[in-house]
Amino acid sequence: MLKRLDDADLYLGDCVEVLKTLPDNSVDLVITSPPYNMRTRVRNGKYTTREKSEHFSKKYEHFDDALPIDDYFSFHCGVIDELLRVSDTVILNMQIVTGSKEAWFKIIGKYALNIKDIVVWDKGHGQPAMHSGILNRATELILILESNPQAGRFLRNATFDRGTLSDIWRIGRGGKKVKGHGAVFPEKLVELIVDNFKSDIVLDPFMGTGTTGVVCVNKCRKFIGIEITENYFNISEQRILQAQETILEKLNGFMRNQKRIRMGE
Repeated sequence: MLKRLDDADLYLGDCVEVLKTLPDNSVDLVITSPPYNMRTRVRNGKYTTREKSEHFSKKYEHFDDALPIDDYFSFHCGVIDELLRVSDTVILNMQIVTGSKEAWFKIIGKYALNIKDIVVWDKGHGQPAMHSGILNRATELILILESNPQAGRFLRNATFDRGTLSDIWRIGRGGKKVKGHGAVFPEKLVELIVDNFKSDIVLDPFMGTGTTGVVCVNKCRKFIGIEITENYFNISEQRILQAQETILEKLNGFMRNQKRIRMGE
């Protein structure tokens, strides 16, 4: 299902299937944060699924987030392949947790030529680890990938000047959460990316509750979002509509003020 909201196209469906319908090189920039696979754990040396009673592992209300490691790897490789087809620049946030560690290390190796650089997102503090002997995770990694890569670290679609952007982004988690989703991307992080890369058309294949879309509305960018969970899709739609209405109200207020100035009021 597709809903068009002015400069925002929202798709309800599987991201791989929707991505296949988008033309090659039709997007300037991808900004996304895939599910972490938080409910896959290790027991007796083998991977298994966390019990539902363990509330700390339930990041998403309507998604179990517990793929087998090989399935998680294969799925994300399929997504990344499609993203590199539709966009030259893909900025993908990932976190090293038990359920994703092996898969992401393999993914980094598989796409070594496409990964131009890695940013450390410093969230300021880490939640206490679930067991002794495990590091608190206070950071996440942001992969910057390009299609048709060339040697070196030069980012073809970057818009920032020399010496103005580092590889550590110190941005807190943000206190604002959306009901039913405990892993909401902070708007400041999306704003930093949009402001520093070519981003006339931005895609998020794991739209969640629409934070990337809200930032794109506020920054006057066209947004394409894909979400498989209907509840999140509906939340995204309402948040993006609200952001569009706010922009329109500000514009109308500005026009009224300009009219009063012209009339000498």
